[in-house]
Amino acid sequence: MFKERTAIRVDGSTVFVRVVGYGVIGFFALACLLPFLLVIGTSLTSERSIARHGFNLWPREFSTFAYKIVFQNPDLIIGSYYVTIGITAVGTIAGLFIVAMTGYALQRPDFHYRNRISFFIYFTTLFSGGLVPFYLLVNQYLALKDNYLAVLLPGLMSPFLIIMMKSFVRSIPHAITESAKIDGAGDFRIFLRLILPMTTPALATIGLFIAIGYWNEWYNAMLFLSPNMKYRTLQLFLYTVVTSADYVKNSSAASNVPLRDLPLESMKMATAVVATGPVILLYPFVQRFFIKGITVGAVKG
Repeated sequence: MFKERTAIRVDGSTVFVRVVGYGVIGFFALACLLPFLLVIGTSLTSERSIARHGFNLWPREFSTFAYKIVFQNPDLIIGSYYVTIGITAVGTIAGLFIVAMTGYALQRPDFHYRNRISFFIYFTTLFSGGLVPFYLLVNQYLALKDNYLAVLLPGLMSPFLIIMMKSFVRSIPHAITESAKIDGAGDFRIFLRLILPMTTPALATIGLFIAIGYWNEWYNAMLFLSPNMKYRTLQLFLYTVVTSADYVKNSSAASNVPLRDLPLESMKMATAVVATGPVILLYPFVQRFFIKGITVGAVKG
C-alpha cells in the first residue's frame, strides 16, 4: 500500500511539473510570436488607421497598399531574392567548410603553431583595422567594387565561429586521428570521413549563424554594390525602399494618393514581412534536420 501511494505521488508530481513547464514554455513562445503578429497586422493596416489608433495585432482598416508599393517592381524583388539566396547558399557551404577545417587544425596537438594562430584570430575580436582600411582593401586592392564577392568573402570566416568550432572539436579524442593515421589515412581524409560526421551539432549551429548572417547582410552590400546595379541583395533593396521617400512618392501606385495617406509606417512592416517571411516558413522544414544532427552527433561524440 505504501509503495502504491508513493508511486501515485510521484506520478502526480511529474504531471504537475510537466503542466507548469509546458505552460511556461507556451507563455514564452506566445511572447515571441506576438511581435511578429504585430508586424503582420500593421503591414495590413492603412496609414490613416495607424496614425489614429496606433499599432494593433488585428488591422482596424484592412489595406494591402503597402505591399503594392513594395512589389511595385516585382522583377527587382525576384532578382534580389535570387541574389540573396545564391550568396546565402554558397557562403554557408564554403564558410562551414573553412571554419570546420580551421577549428580542426587549431586543436590538433601535433600542430606546433596552433597557439600563435589562435592568438591572432582571438586578437581580431578585440581590435580591428576599421572601416577605411577594410574599404580600401576590398575596393582598391581586391578590385571587388560592384562584385557580389565583396558581400560573400567577408562572411566566410568569423573568429567567434572558429573558436566555437575549435572548442567542440577538442571534445573528440585525438586517439581517433592517431588510429586513422596508423591505418594509412591522410589528414584530409580523416577530416572528411571521421571529424565532420562527429561535428554535426556544431556544423548545424554554425551553419545557422552563417546563413542568417548572409540573409540579413546589407551593410557590405551598401558599401560595395552601387545603385547602378540592377539586382542587389534583398535586405539592401528593402532598406532602399523604406528609406527612400522619393521611391514611395514616385510610385505609380501612390501617384494619386495624398501625402498624409502614404503608407510609410505600414510599408516598413511590409518590408519586414517580405524579408523574414521565407526564413520563418522554411524553418519548420529545416528544424527536423537540425534536431536530428544534434542527436546523431551526440551519440557519435
